[in-house]
Amino acid sequence: MKISINRLKHFIELDQTAEEIAALLTGSGLEVEGIETFESIKGGLEGVVIGEVLTCERHPNADKLSITTVDIGTEVVPIVCGAPNVAAGQKVIVATEGAMLYPLSGEPFQIKKAKIRGEVSQGMICAEDEIGIGESHAGIMVLDTDLANGAPAASYFNIESTEVLEIGLTPNRADAASHLGVARDLKALLGKDIQLPLIEHFDAPKGKDGIAVEVENTNDCPRYAGITIEGVQVAPSPEWLQNYLKALDLEPINNVVDITNFILHDLGQPLHAFDAAKIEGNKIIVKKLPKGTKFTTLDEKERTLSGEELMICDQNGGLCIAGVFGGKGSGVSEETTSIFLESAYFSPDVIRKGSQFHGLKTDASFRFERGTDPNMPIYALKRAANLIKEIAGGEFASEVIDIYPNPVEDFQIEVSYKHIDRLIGKHIAPEEVKTILEGLDIQLSNESADGFTATVKPYRVDVTREADVIEEILRIYGFDRVALSENLDADYLAEHPSKDLNKLQYRLSELLTGLGYFEIITNSLTKPIYVEKSSYLQEADNVMILNKLSEDLGVMRQSLLFTGLEVLAHNINRRQKDLKLFEFGSVYFKEAQGYREEKRLSLFLTGDKVAESWLAPSKSVQFPDLYAVVELILEKMGIDNVNVSIVHESPYDYALQLMIGTKVLGSVGMLSTSSAKLAEVKQEVLFAELNWGLICKKSKGLKKYQEISKFPEVRRDLSLVIDKAITFDQVKTVALKAGGKLLQRIGVFDVYQGDKIESGKKAYALSFYLQDTAQTLTDKVIDKTMNRLIQTFENEVGAMIRK
Repeated sequence: MKISINRLKHFIELDQTAEEIAALLTGSGLEVEGIETFESIKGGLEGVVIGEVLTCERHPNADKLSITTVDIGTEVVPIVCGAPNVAAGQKVIVATEGAMLYPLSGEPFQIKKAKIRGEVSQGMICAEDEIGIGESHAGIMVLDTDLANGAPAASYFNIESTEVLEIGLTPNRADAASHLGVARDLKALLGKDIQLPLIEHFDAPKGKDGIAVEVENTNDCPRYAGITIEGVQVAPSPEWLQNYLKALDLEPINNVVDITNFILHDLGQPLHAFDAAKIEGNKIIVKKLPKGTKFTTLDEKERTLSGEELMICDQNGGLCIAGVFGGKGSGVSEETTSIFLESAYFSPDVIRKGSQFHGLKTDASFRFERGTDPNMPIYALKRAANLIKEIAGGEFASEVIDIYPNPVEDFQIEVSYKHIDRLIGKHIAPEEVKTILEGLDIQLSNESADGFTATVKPYRVDVTREADVIEEILRIYGFDRVALSENLDADYLAEHPSKDLNKLQYRLSELLTGLGYFEIITNSLTKPIYVEKSSYLQEADNVMILNKLSEDLGVMRQSLLFTGLEVLAHNINRRQKDLKLFEFGSVYFKEAQGYREEKRLSLFLTGDKVAESWLAPSKSVQFPDLYAVVELILEKMGIDNVNVSIVHESPYDYALQLMIGTKVLGSVGMLSTSSAKLAEVKQEVLFAELNWGLICKKSKGLKKYQEISKFPEVRRDLSLVIDKAITFDQVKTVALKAGGKLLQRIGVFDVYQGDKIESGKKAYALSFYLQDTAQTLTDKVIDKTMNRLIQTFENEVGAMIRK
């Protein structure tokens, strides 16, 4: 769901940035998945100015080209132009050097200084289609304007721009599926009032009937309202309305249909406009039609009705599947001169059945099947009717019809302060509870020291129980304001199968042996000297053996490192220098009260990765060889929330530390020479030690393979210049968040640090692989994803994108 920041400001006063608003909404449960900038002309005509053609002469080397000199305010530049209508004295649109143009068709391109048939050209005089404002390419645009030469072209075209939030709306929050709904949450979060547009004048005539309405089933249609409007002129919408819809990724159709879409996304109330001349018998009947009835929808598909869907009918049959999709014969067209405008509240169950049976998912059915506001139809109808009269002309030919025999009651919910504190885990003062709930339009009555009665308006279909009211308090109060206990636990209603730790270990052993690693099993008893001579381990943590057989086996090991190094030394001394080893084993620590045992997984890599042969020289193992295995282990175990930081501490020369939250998952790096020599190993060793117990606890289970998508994968590349201090892991984390579900993986194919870029910087050349498992990606979707990635890199890691 997309929400325009500019439109939100019509409902509530906002001085926060889009990022701040996004953070507020995400914290309250309306997760903002991305922020885009919509411009009525893509690119905002940056670098495009008003110019004046001073001279125009034929190109000496081309019959269809002209050489012009153009005053662009700051200077006079030569431009070679191929338009047949260019002439001296014209005011024109000029794209200056460096400007990026987004034509209606074809790829964007940047204006560069060039030589065209031997003549220098320092810009481009533009036609409509070249700057994306029209389809004409017959010639350049000639302006009638008093704007000074060099004035931005954006000021001439009155470009509109707005930041647009993309909200991942959860199914329970049907109330927030509109600008008004989002504004309601901001009202509670910011403590500001909402301003609904006033309907001061609504001059519907009394005593005129227009289209009559009959509702046969008020259970499926508790409320039905409508009005007849005559003398309407169907035409394209005004620019402001078209821009509103385009910002939400909607295609403008005509002024009447666009107004119904405007109201839907503004207020959350779906509307439908019928061509009144096509309503036989001058009467609307809301009912169900017999099973097997044929009905042709707007997409020109003939559908067979199930008999369970609610239909909007006239005396001849169906006009529309109520709340889902219109019929082919009753829609508004260019020939329409009178309309019947419908605004209703339908039972969510009947709309859901109709939508699912026919496989039709529309903006209207999305809202109706989750539950709309039964108190909104009349306000939305009057607002839309006034807009139609203002934009499309016409006069009201009837008064407002409102069939609402059994008004939907507010929810009355008893709430206890004791239960609020228990479920939230923190005491919140009753005064603050009241402020939060009243900010959400939930009124309190029967207040006492123990609790109160909450009156919830029916548009909040997800707030019907005490726990729901408490959830509302918590999400506005702020989840981050409730401290988590170190011993946090939870009760589950459903049973969860326990993890088979032996199976996990066996499967991972299969993976490692498949990669060429050999499993070792070493003694848990080890030499005390390893702890004494290593700052890596603490003597106070030693578990001493009381009846030790020898000094060499006097303590329980605190790490798998040294027992593993002994195996390396044994093999290296026998001229087996290229080794890949792993071990699952326990380590032991003495504590103030008793002892602690942990399960670990160690990995050792040393020697040559590629043995010497006539095909290629030998190649020593490198840090990425071992880190790639660690990444593969975590991926196999379904662990994807790991934070990585660089460390330079014993027993490593350099290493990466892996964290899950505040817990250390393990480390991987190059062992220091001194650490290796303690076990008499004299060659470089890469070592990783992972907390196997923590991995098993955090694991989502062994990763299951999925069917390969039949839709193609798309690759796009970017080159980023960033500070040296920024790690690839930081870049990757930011990218995966911004790229959403489409971004499958990220690769690095080049890293540059040198004199060709600024000191203290480095350049990453990254490849991004995009794929949608449900459909083929379009250029529009790909470009939108890449633009979101670029914007995120610039904002969050200070990257400069190399063109």
